[in-house]
Amino acid sequence: MDDFDQTLIKTIGDEHPETLEEAVRLVSLGSPEGKEAIMERVLRLESEGKISFEKSSALVPSSFTGYFFSEWTGWFWCVFSLAVLASIIIFVNPEDSFPLVFARYLFSSVFVLFLPGYSLMKALFSSKELGNIEQFALSIGLSLALVPLIGLLLYYTPLGVGTTPVTIGLLVLTLVFASAAVIIEYGTRKKVTVV
Repeated sequence: MDDFDQTLIKTIGDEHPETLEEAVRLVSLGSPEGKEAIMERVLRLESEGKISFEKSSALVPSSFTGYFFSEWTGWFWCVFSLAVLASIIIFVNPEDSFPLVFARYLFSSVFVLFLPGYSLMKALFSSKELGNIEQFALSIGLSLALVPLIGLLLYYTPLGVGTTPVTIGLLVLTLVFASAAVIIEYGTRKKVTVV
């Protein structure tokens, strides 16, 4: 690493630019090198792990409503769609309809064994803390812990443990955890950091 790389790291660390373009502009002010050469150096330093570009507040919408309907929350809309679709299939599709019962089994398995735990996992951990395999395993483990608790709580209510109360309980729980995760993610937007 040469002196210019160290100057680049120091400038990014001191100024905290929000975008790659802003970082290049800041460094190019006092540099004889061109913007393209500086950008190549910045990208090389990022690939070496010397600096890290994360979700920039310039790319993330400033209002919560804008954020909620942006590409940052695509996972939320997948969870929401799967949970609602599974609930509809459970209520509409009877258990004795032969070929359609497999769709009910498939969607209800995902609904019970994955979605509640995934929503809770997203609320508790950021996605960069865990890899995909860890997220998948933790989602199943948390679901296996949450579903019996819902059943236990419903047992002591007048509703009892049945298909309708359990489905509605899991749907509400999944959507509450997923909504909380979106709120937490919105609050923890990151800027450019020096490692």
